[in-house]
Amino acid sequence: MNNNDIFKKLRVALMLRDDQIEEILKLVDFRMSKGEIGNFFRSEDHPKFMECGDQVLRNFLNGLVIHLRGTKENPKNPMDVIAIHKKEAQPKEFKKSEGTAPKKEFKPGDFKKKPAAKPKFAAKKPVKKVEIVEKVQYKNGKNKKD
Repeated sequence: MNNNDIFKKLRVALMLRDDQIEEILKLVDFRMSKGEIGNFFRSEDHPKFMECGDQVLRNFLNGLVIHLRGTKENPKNPMDVIAIHKKEAQPKEFKKSEGTAPKKEFKPGDFKKKPAAKPKFAAKKPVKKVEIVEKVQYKNGKNKKD
């Protein structure tokens, strides 16, 4: 089991998002972007996969201790922090609004063939070509004998 596997398992177990992991790393003054963090969780055959180093995992674990337990001056209960993560991770329930119509039940006879609709664009009719300029005979100053 390598550092990436440990990091993935902690992320899933604690229901952490990339932005939360970024904040945890900031607690120990370790700056890392969301993109770099996301690269740790990719599959090993992905072109942008990055190996999680010991320093990254060490700083994450130290930041996680501060995140869950708090500091000496401001202690926290770890179970309260995890409960907050659970609430954030759960999908929101969809509530039916009063303005929506009830669902209509369809019967087999409801789907009958309708007559074909008129095409939106009719075929173009040929247009007579109108000559704008009269036919002119040019003689170029010479009289031709017929």
